[in-house]
Parts: sequence; structure tokens; C-alpha cells
Amino acid sequence: MKTFGERVRELREQKGMSLRELAKQLLVSAAFLSDIELGRRYPSDKVLPKMASILEASVEDLKAYDSRPPVEEIKRLASADPQYSVAFRQVIDRKITAKELIEFIENKTRGKKK
Repeated sequence: MKTFGERVRELREQKGMSLRELAKQLLVSAAFLSDIELGRRYPSDKVLPKMASILEASVEDLKAYDSRPPVEEIKRLASADPQYSVAFRQVIDRKITAKELIEFIENKTRGKKK
């Protein structure tokens, strides 16, 4: 799966735009945009819709490539229900891969839809 930055670069290149050109339209530095494409940074809620518009994509399409963990939500869940902390710890301790976890969730979800 592509990262957010890879998707931005792909869309920018499809439009034949240079990194500097897109940065100028977004009113950000080329270095900042480069960091986004390299996965080091993420655009603000103010820049993201403008980026989507210029790249002729939806905000939802771009967000679909956001692979950052929802840290605050994870903290909130673990605080509200300690079993989440236990579950997260078991995933880490057992070295369950992301792929294995996603497959488990998809299989579990499919079973409930029947």
C-alpha cells in the first residue's frame, strides 16, 4: 500500500507539476512539501483540502493513505478500558504483524456479516 506522501507525489507527477510549483500554490515551502512526500510530516487541516483540490483528489482519498497511528484515540481507549492495553501489549509481545492483524479483523468481520 502506498503512503500518504507517495500518493501526493503520484498525483503531483500525474499533473506534471514540480514539487516547487505545488508548494508555491499551497503557500508552503518546498522543503515542507518534500518532507510530506518523504513521510516525515503531514499537512495541516488547513493545507490538506487545498492540496486535495489542486491535485484533483478528495480529502477522503488522501486520508485513506494516512498510515499514522491514531495515538490519541489509542490512549483514550486504553484509559477507558484497560483490556485494550492488554490486547495491544499481546500484539506487540507476540510479534503479530500488521498484515496478520488486518487479516484477522477482516476474517472476523466477514463472519459477523453472514
